[in-house]
Amino acid sequence: MTGDWVDTGHWLVAGTTFAVVVACVLLHYEVAIALSRLMEKASGTQRRRFLVLIFGLLGAHIAEIWLFGLAAWLLLDHPLAGSLAGFESLTFLDHVYLSAVTYTTLGYGDLVPQGHIRFLMGTEALTGFMLITWSASLTFIEMQKHWEGGR
Repeated sequence: MTGDWVDTGHWLVAGTTFAVVVACVLLHYEVAIALSRLMEKASGTQRRRFLVLIFGLLGAHIAEIWLFGLAAWLLLDHPLAGSLAGFESLTFLDHVYLSAVTYTTLGYGDLVPQGHIRFLMGTEALTGFMLITWSASLTFIEMQKHWEGGR
C-alpha cells in the first residue's frame, strides 16, 4: 500500500489533472464574464446577441475539450500514466474525441482508459458536466432577462 504513494504515475496524472481543471474553469469564467458584459452592452438584434452568446460558450467548451485531449495525449506518452484500450494506433484527434465523449459524459466506450489516466478522464467528466451546467444557467439568465422585457 505504501508503494502507491511513491508511484510517479499517480503524481504525474494528478498534477496534470489539477492544472487542466484550473485552466478550464478559469477559461470558462473569463468567457462567461466577457459574454455577460457583451450581452449587457450589445446593441443589435436579439438574434445576434444570443448567437454570440451560444457560439462564445460553444467555443469555450471546444477549447476545454481540446485542453483535456492535449493533456491525455501528452500523458499517454509516459509509460506510467496508463493507456487506452480500443485501438492499436491512436492519433491526437483520437484523444480529442475521447475527451469530447468524456467531457459531455456521453461515454461511448470504444476507447477505454486504463491505469492512472482514468483519474484525468473521471475528473474531466465531472468538470465538463459542471461547465456545461454553468453555460446552461448563463443562457437561461440571459433568456429570462429577455422574457421579462429587459431587452
